[in-house]
Parts: sequence; structure tokens; C-alpha cells
Amino acid sequence: MLTRLHDMPYGTQITDHGVRFRLWAPGCKQVGLCLADGRTNEKPERALPMTPRAGGWFESTVAEAGAGIRYGFDVNGARVPDPASRFNPDDVHGLSEVIDPSAFAWQDAKWRGRPWEEAVIYELHVGTFSPEGTFKGVSQRLDYLVELGVTAIELMPVADFPGSRNWGYDGVLLYAPDSRYGRPEDLKELVQAAHERGLMILLDVVYNHFGPEGNYLHLYAKEFFTGRHHTPWGAAINFDGPASGRVREFFIHNALYWLQEYHFDGLRLDAVHAIIDHSSPHILVELAERVRAEVGTERHVHLILENDANNARYLTNSWYDAQWNDDIHHALHVLSTQEGDGYYVDYADNPVRHLGRCLAEGFAYQGEISVYRDDMARGEASIHLPPQAFISFLQSHDQAGNRAFGERISHIGEEALTRMAAAIYLLAPGIPMLFMGEEFAAKSPFLFFCDFGPELREAVTQGRRREFARFAHFTQDMDETAIPDPNAVQTFLISKIDWDLLRNEAHFAWLEYYRNLMKLRSEIIVPRLRGMKGNSAHFEVFAPKCLWVCWQLGDDSTLRLLANFSDESVAAPRFGGQIVFASPGAIPPSSRTTKSIPVKSMLAPRSVVWMLEPAADKSKGSFTG
Repeated sequence: MLTRLHDMPYGTQITDHGVRFRLWAPGCKQVGLCLADGRTNEKPERALPMTPRAGGWFESTVAEAGAGIRYGFDVNGARVPDPASRFNPDDVHGLSEVIDPSAFAWQDAKWRGRPWEEAVIYELHVGTFSPEGTFKGVSQRLDYLVELGVTAIELMPVADFPGSRNWGYDGVLLYAPDSRYGRPEDLKELVQAAHERGLMILLDVVYNHFGPEGNYLHLYAKEFFTGRHHTPWGAAINFDGPASGRVREFFIHNALYWLQEYHFDGLRLDAVHAIIDHSSPHILVELAERVRAEVGTERHVHLILENDANNARYLTNSWYDAQWNDDIHHALHVLSTQEGDGYYVDYADNPVRHLGRCLAEGFAYQGEISVYRDDMARGEASIHLPPQAFISFLQSHDQAGNRAFGERISHIGEEALTRMAAAIYLLAPGIPMLFMGEEFAAKSPFLFFCDFGPELREAVTQGRRREFARFAHFTQDMDETAIPDPNAVQTFLISKIDWDLLRNEAHFAWLEYYRNLMKLRSEIIVPRLRGMKGNSAHFEVFAPKCLWVCWQLGDDSTLRLLANFSDESVAAPRFGGQIVFASPGAIPPSSRTTKSIPVKSMLAPRSVVWMLEPAADKSKGSFTG
């Protein structure tokens, strides 16, 4: 029987002598171990004293304890769960449960993952993706995702959060899958079922803060936090001060735990620009190096960043495979919707040029001044990186959920322009990512929702309303009290995907459009991506709102994009190659049967053309663009 276990210095370990319990509590003189009744799992009335060890550790091995028993710790007069709990069946304030990782029999011994250039990512939220809102509910739709053309699933964070619903970014027990989604074995079954179908499965993790409810570390391990740095969520996590070594290990072990014990194929690290670390090596570097060293080279394991600072350095040194590219989303969003307020102000001046730079060079902002960020320089040079170092998307949980009413791009974008945007990011050499339901223009919004206790509810509601102060179209036209209450259960329920829409002809047509694009990507683009390098593309805005981009692919073929976002037909540059995709009516019908776009051909309004020139044809001189 194949089993997987990550050995860590925290939490519980089942040994030949019973269960070993360990807690790092440098702020305590004594710690008690609370064990529930093994038959009823009732909360214990007393605590067993734990043995203090050097460095703030407390430890006990209990012979009669075993898998399934509930436990907690008495610290400084409070009863708390295990911060490294593998499962908390009664939410974040309840007792933890001892889990035996060796009890799960893995069947995917031959799975080694997939190369990064094959990735087509599908981001989903477990609670709203299926009617069940569980890991099992996701498993039931894996065949649909395979047929769609997806090769990787990215789960929004599943670490235990307070209440019954949450985006996941308020997790406080980072080793415990949230019980609302199922038990640990249910998540392992999902991972295994994905692998059986050739799907990678990635996990979003949050290492920049803990959620505001259910985090008890400040009661016994204040060293986890520092007052020297601050984040949007308050005091920063201590990655560079006294005792930071233990803190760093907690997060590094967490990354290894998900990759080894759960066999995830990669991690997406949330908002790393909010991780403040002035030590060397930076925690992001140390984490990546440990993962690469301990996971080894037999598996394809991928590390992804979300980094608003556009720091190319973490991608340059091969620590991380890729970064979410907000720049390309923002440019495509402005072109699809004509919105230009809030953070879109940085792209509204010339969205076509910003898009071209993203497609050809990676970031749109590579050190330029950001008006939205109070005229501060943003970003680092990225042209030396291959396109696959950047993840492109037309929507995501952030870009829908951070709107006041959770509108998707299909709700606010003009259809022809949105179809153009989809054809661009799905066929470009960068790594594409869809957000659940995007492929059939889901009607449901994706709102911000949570389920905090009474003391936080009002603060969260008011804070949510203040977020939109810099969006002119909201402040001028709408009453802030109309924003759906994040804590209301209805806000969560209306964010669920309505799969019955696939019976609707219009929505099914969207699905077929996406399937066709992803089939073209799989058959024509992906086989030519391996070996692509930086400095492999160039672009030009050749007319108002018109763009061409050329890439040299890994097999030395040339991929070309023509895009006309304007309302007028324009003279198209003469390009050679075979047409891979063209918007309906984009070019004269005769062009589709030739090896090049004829001289003086007109490119129709709001249309896209993709062309591929194999390496064998380039010596014939067909490319004149």
C-alpha cells in the first residue's frame, strides 16, 4: 500500500508508543494537553501536563491515544486547537482531530505531473463550484474539465477558516482542510481522481497573514508576529526578527506538507508583495529552494506567485515557475469594458500598447510610474523571461469578487471584444488561466462572502464599502449600502455556479467557443512551446487600437497575432503563415486558403487573426511583417 506522510516538528505524529503531541509555545511556562473522551469525543474537563523542552517546545506521548481522538492545548488560561492541526471537524475554535496519514492508500504511484508549458489552469472555489460545495462535488466534474481542455485545477485556499463560508484567504489553521468541504481523505481522493485523468492540481496558499478570527497564536507564541512591519491585515508575520527561524519553518513545512502528504502538483502563493522580510535569504527564496531540494526532480512540481510588485527576480532565478500577470488582465479588461477608473487608470491611456507589451515582454509595468499607486515606480524588467513565466487571465476570483457586485467579464464586457480577449489569452504562448464558469459566460456573480462572528461582522461590512472609494462609477451612481452583505448566507448562495445554464443555447455556444480555442492550443501551440526563451517576441501598435505581435516558438516556428479592437476596418500588415484562428469575417475568405495575408487586405473591426509559420517555411521568405 502506497502511503504519504510529511514528517514535521509540529502537531501530532503516530508512533509505535502512541501519539506524540508537540506545540511551540515560547510564551508559556506550562502547557496542558486536553484529550477528549475516545468514545464520545466530549470536551475534556482537565489537561495533562506536557513536558517542556528547550527552545519553547512542549511535548507529550500518550500511549492510549490514536487516530480519531480529539485534542487541544491549555495555554495561559485558554483552551486552543493545534496550530498544525491536520483536521478540525468543529471549526477553528473547536478541538483538533488526530489524523493518520498512512491510513489513506494512494493509487497514483506512476503520476509524475506534467511539464509547465502544458498547463491550462482552471481556478475554482470549492464551496461555490458545485451544488454540494465539497471536495466530492469537485471530483464529480473532473471529466467535464478534461473535455473542456483544462490540464490543471487551481483550488482557492482550503485551510480551515472561521464559519461555514469564506473565500479561503482568512484561514487560521493552515494544515487542516476546512471541514465544510470534507475530510482530509476526501481532498486526497480529489487529488488522486485528478491525477487519474491526467489533470494537475494546484493549491492556493496564504503565507502573508492569518485570518482575523480563530488565530490563537498571539496567546502563546507572539514571536509569530512583529510590530516592525505592517500589512493591510495588521502586524506582519515575523520572517526576519528574533525567533523567526521557527516561524519560517512553520510555513516551509506547510508548503512541503501539501506537496508531499497530499501530492499536490504545485502551490500558488497569495500576495507575496505583502510578505516583508529584510533577512537573507528571503523567505520566498528559502521556501523555493527547500521545495526544490526535498521534492526532487522526479516530479513536475510548480510554484506560482501573486506579486503586485512585479518582481521579476523570483522568476529569473528559477525559484518560481510563473506569476499571475495582473497587467494583462487589466489591459484586456479595459479593452473589453472601456472602464478606466480605480486600478484600471494605469492602463486606460493606451491599453493596446500595454497589452502588446504584456504579450511580448511579460509585465506592462517594468519600473514605470503607476498613477494608481501614488506615482510610485512599479515592476522590474521582464523581457528576458520566457512567456510561460506569466499566467494570463481574463477574470479571476479577485477581478470579479473585488467588484462591488461581483460582476464577471461576461456581465460587463461587450461580447465581440470579450471574445477577442479570450482568443488572445488562450492562444498566446503564456500560460492561460480560466475562472470557473467563464467558459460558458456564467450568470452568477462571484461576490465577496464570509461568516465571521458578531464582533467582526459590522467591521467587515463597512470595510467592504470603503474599498470602492476610488472607483468613480460606483461612488457617483450607486448607494454604498446596496453592496451585498458579505456575511449574509444569500451572498454566498447566489455566487454558486448554475450548471443548468449549459442547457441554454447561448451559454453552450460560449462553451463551444472556449473548447475550440483550447483544442487549437493543445494541438498547435503547446507542442511548440518547450524551449522558448526570453527576448523571443516583438510587438507594434500599427494603427489606433490595432496590434500585431510575433513570437519565435521553441521549435523555431513563428506565431503571429493580429488584433483590431477598433470600430473600423484597417489595412492589415502582410504576414506569412497558416491561419490558426480568425474571428468570423476578420479577413477576406480568399486569405484563409493562402500562405500569407494578401497585400492591402483589410482586418475587420473587433477581430483577431492568429497565424503560424513553421520553421521549415521561414527559409522561403514568406514573412514580411
